[in-house]
Amino acid sequence: MSVRTPFLRNCAAAALALLAAGCSSMPSLNPIDWFKSAPAGAKPAELPTLSSAQPVKTLWQASVGNAGIFIFSPALSGDSIYAAARDGTVTKLEAATGKVVWKASAGAQLSGGVGTDGKLVAVGTDKGELIVLDAEKGTVRWRARVSSEVLAAPKIAGGVVLARTADSRIFAFDTADGKRRWVYQRAAASLIIRSPAGMTVHEGNIYAGFAGGKLVALALETGALRWEVSVSQPRGSTELERVSDLSGDPAVQGREVCAASYQGRAACYELQNGNQVWAREMSTLNGMSIDARYAYVADEKGAVHSLDRTNGRSVWKQDRLANRELTLALAVGGEVVFGDLQGYVHFVARDSGAFLARGATDGTKIRAAPLRLSNGAVLVQTLNGGLFALSL
Repeated sequence: MSVRTPFLRNCAAAALALLAAGCSSMPSLNPIDWFKSAPAGAKPAELPTLSSAQPVKTLWQASVGNAGIFIFSPALSGDSIYAAARDGTVTKLEAATGKVVWKASAGAQLSGGVGTDGKLVAVGTDKGELIVLDAEKGTVRWRARVSSEVLAAPKIAGGVVLARTADSRIFAFDTADGKRRWVYQRAAASLIIRSPAGMTVHEGNIYAGFAGGKLVALALETGALRWEVSVSQPRGSTELERVSDLSGDPAVQGREVCAASYQGRAACYELQNGNQVWAREMSTLNGMSIDARYAYVADEKGAVHSLDRTNGRSVWKQDRLANRELTLALAVGGEVVFGDLQGYVHFVARDSGAFLARGATDGTKIRAAPLRLSNGAVLVQTLNGGLFALSL
């Protein structure tokens, strides 16, 4: 099978909410909202009453444009925030105040972003194009073609712009002129979750997850494979049961890289050689985050788990937000923060999972993980394009 068409060829399966299917080449497919972690028709849990909730302060808010059915993540570099929208608008804002510095058009509808190093800003399209803008002025510096749609935010590091495409490839382009340096390619599975699974760059290596539960480490300079491990093994008798793709961006902390999969496991590995530190059964659609002590996973049913980073054992489980399509959780000081399908931002205690506070945004979904700002506040981007900087 061609790597350009890794989706299930039987078009009758296109109705599945979690999977994208198609009978033509990937760039021409219309994306399906894969993010729903709740089963079809499942009712989101009622918000629990918080008897002694801490107040949540909105430091500032801004509008950057609607996301459509895609997932856009704001990016922080220095004292500036960069955000993107489906219609091609890219916005630079002051991190402290939310004041708009510039708005620019990428000249195309976007499906993935934003990546930045403070000098360049990178976004991608569902037509297989990588677009790089000048971070100071907002003008387009160069464009490059890739093999299929870009759903995850590009990365900029080590003199290259990295674009992860939905057909299991990673492209590296020179930051100066957009010339292709290298491409890493894998054979695609027959059925995959069409999600913004991305990459993490750390100390000259790229860590990325792929279909079938594979986690790889690549050399940033050349794209050469350093090591590969199986976070999970596909199981079951049908193609649907055997889907076990890694989700989200791998998380790096200290000497470990951690990742989690759908219908598989959450696991941590040694950065240098991929030796397994621990693994446990768990299914998630948005990956895993870690801090110095714990790992955090929101499972497909809407429960948030805190795991001991040294051995993977459960520390606490917060399961009172079932079917609320929770984002990846972010640890900020003594709190763990995540958003939901109605635009609420939840704050729970890092050590116990007890509810501390809840803040409202514009009532539309928060899909991307919260972003920590330098002042300790958190930033979320909603489906309708609202940016909200919140703080306890």
